[in-house]
Amino acid sequence: MSQSPVHPQGSPPWSPLDEYLWHTCDILADVSQGNSARRPLVATTAPLRSGDRALVAGPALKSTWRALGNGRYQHNQVVAFGRPSFVIGSQLGAAIGNASRRREAARNARPRWVSDGTGEVTVALKGAYFVHPTNPNGSAHLYWSGLSQIDLVAPDVFQTHYVSVANNPITVRLHTPWASLIFAMAAYCNFPSHPRLLTRGWLPPGFEERCAALGRPCPPAARLVLGHQAP
Repeated sequence: MSQSPVHPQGSPPWSPLDEYLWHTCDILADVSQGNSARRPLVATTAPLRSGDRALVAGPALKSTWRALGNGRYQHNQVVAFGRPSFVIGSQLGAAIGNASRRREAARNARPRWVSDGTGEVTVALKGAYFVHPTNPNGSAHLYWSGLSQIDLVAPDVFQTHYVSVANNPITVRLHTPWASLIFAMAAYCNFPSHPRLLTRGWLPPGFEERCAALGRPCPPAARLVLGHQAP
């Protein structure tokens, strides 16, 4: 990453996310103008498809919208003998335990965002590859052509929906400073009419003007990705 520019008095300081956004614009300008081959090679452990080329690699946290259970729980049936107080106490204890397990099962049956752990995401010409360092099942290969929905729900959070090879619908979030690049690449390649792409909403308002005011102009990537044919 380059040295942060000196910001004029009264303007917000140049943040680490601004740096990622500046490089995002630089990368998208090259990709949209057919100059991706001139970019430096990126070392990555991602299983790139034939003909694909890594653009960047960096840290990410992956989370999945899913339930932790199916609503089932173990119902304990107690048969007690002895004094009435003992029998009643045993049955009451079993009922409380069953009620607690039933409530927990109901909570686990409700979908929520579940963290799948941190790893490395590689953004390439044909997709984004999240590689979990120890759990292959936690990895995800997000090919642009296979995504059915995309959005940038926060400046550093990319969200997508797709159907897995096992025919299961999956909704995933990648928390990474490269989220805007992932969204813009996916939109440019597979969702050219996405409202956020057409309105340039994947960049903060006035970002390009702010870069110029700070003496570090960035390529007009938000304009360049409109109307160009993806590689």
